Amino acid sequence: MIILKNVNKYYETGGERVHAVRNLSVTFPDTGLAFILGPSGSGKSTLLNLLGGLDLPSEGEIWIEDKEISTFTSKERTNYLNSYLGFVFQEYNILKDLSLKENIVLPFEIQGYSRKKINEKFEQILNDVELTGLEKRKVNQLSGGQKQRVAIARALASGSNLILADEPTGNLDEENSENIFDILKNLAHMNNCCVIVVTHNLELATKADKVITLRSGRIIEE
Repeated sequence: MIILKNVNKYYETGGERVHAVRNLSVTFPDTGLAFILGPSGSGKSTLLNLLGGLDLPSEGEIWIEDKEISTFTSKERTNYLNSYLGFVFQEYNILKDLSLKENIVLPFEIQGYSRKKINEKFEQILNDVELTGLEKRKVNQLSGGQKQRVAIARALASGSNLILADEPTGNLDEENSENIFDILKNLAHMNNCCVIVVTHNLELATKADKVITLRSGRIIEE
């Protein structure tokens, strides 16, 4: 479970102090698909960076299971980033010179899994994201929807407890967007993990198990 308690985040930019997240308290469950909605500048990306450990709150606490994130040692932070959570981005961020399989298994190789274990995990993830039969394809042979599924698969390989997705369907048409959200929701429940998505897609918010809406760094609806 992820718990935020009275979290504030300030930035200094151009001599001005920006209050990006304001006294935010929210709990995300261990399992399920959560949407973070809100207009540009509402604090969505800042919140995602805080959840991902890429930034620390100026005030308040973020608890990951039974550990407060600001107390992480260097080793604990590395473990959190490399094996607890995975990221999915709008621009895919997959390596164009590698095949579909090479992109997906890269986190397993970094984590030191045996070749046998890597192949076992790869086959399962490939099935989970509905890419079976495409493992030998190069990235430039994939559609936009397939590339995003590769990105989701790599996030699963990086960490199976928490997946953070920043506008994962921003470059996709309506049909592919709906398919990606269906996959994310199924993965959350099949793998007993939490998937948190920043999105502008209000129409598909009904697919989420939890929805919070931000405005000016505050939660205005939950």
